[in-house]
Amino acid sequence: MPVSARERTRFRRTATQGRRDRSRGALVVAALLCVAVVSAGCADKHDDASTIIRTTTNIAGAGVVGADRDTATACPTPSAPDVGSGTRSVTHSAGVTEVPADPQRIVVLTSSALDAACALGLWERVAGAVTLDGERPQPMYLGYGVLKVPSVGPIGAPDPARIAELKPDLILGDVPPAAGGYEALRAIAPTVLVGSGGSWQSDFVAYAAGMGRTAAADSALQSYLTEAEDVGTALHANQSQASVLRFTADTIQVQGSETFAAQVLSDAGVQRPQAQRGTSFDITPDDFSTKAEGDIIYVMFDGPDGEEHGKKVLRSKEFENLGAATDRRVFAVDDKIWHTTGLTAARAVLTDLRNSLNGYVTD
Repeated sequence: MPVSARERTRFRRTATQGRRDRSRGALVVAALLCVAVVSAGCADKHDDASTIIRTTTNIAGAGVVGADRDTATACPTPSAPDVGSGTRSVTHSAGVTEVPADPQRIVVLTSSALDAACALGLWERVAGAVTLDGERPQPMYLGYGVLKVPSVGPIGAPDPARIAELKPDLILGDVPPAAGGYEALRAIAPTVLVGSGGSWQSDFVAYAAGMGRTAAADSALQSYLTEAEDVGTALHANQSQASVLRFTADTIQVQGSETFAAQVLSDAGVQRPQAQRGTSFDITPDDFSTKAEGDIIYVMFDGPDGEEHGKKVLRSKEFENLGAATDRRVFAVDDKIWHTTGLTAARAVLTDLRNSLNGYVTD
């Protein structure tokens, strides 16, 4: 039985109950460590729900999930094109474009397009990409190789001149750049623009169509959905109610049903607290007991300013009084994974769930 199943519909706990729960959690951890020492040489390393209690680093008491993420196999081997040669007509938000059946030099103007190229095994064909703010130009969950992809400008403001220098045979994006719009891109290379408003899964399929990989995308999506169901079953996910909060420099937002994170949790069968089953909304500390509580709370931070704000809130009396905080069941997740879109990111979220949903923070 998952650790939260005993009181999954009654969030508020007294401090004494929290200490008892943590004591039981510590005993389980100790037992698991003993078993691990004795059976280190065993071949059976199945990660079922009874073994998912991890010691993690932490941020203001929240356990950090994914700090040791293995990205070596994030991008699979290249998938086969739908058609081996020639061109195809692709309908997209800006019109209909003839694109190469098997493009060799791709420029991506969104992180989700780069994620799609990775998921289909085509990241090494990415000749250029927009870059992110922060220490690293690309999301680290896609692996170290993407860090070497040449920049075509910051995300949201790609430079058509830089794109032209790279001589792409396909450009993938979502909205036209301010400099010259769609016409400027189309003059450089066949361009497919995926409009906003669809689900992350439909966006992935649209990007895949641009790369000539519709069949591969359908297969990859089905594999993901099977994995999500298997993860949910192994973790008894439907017995946990997960609260998901995102901190910016000056707001605290509940991640609602329209967000990427909420959709992946739903795919795995994880339940949400009653107050969080609609679309996203902002909250204040006065709302914590009624709108932030859950069996487990996932938090993410929008950059350094969001993290600084989040730390102050996590250390506040209002937050520390929550049952999940008392039980040490608050986990910090990577904003660049949980607040993006893409199949590769969705698989990374499933990995985070495996390593946290039935866990306690133990350091």
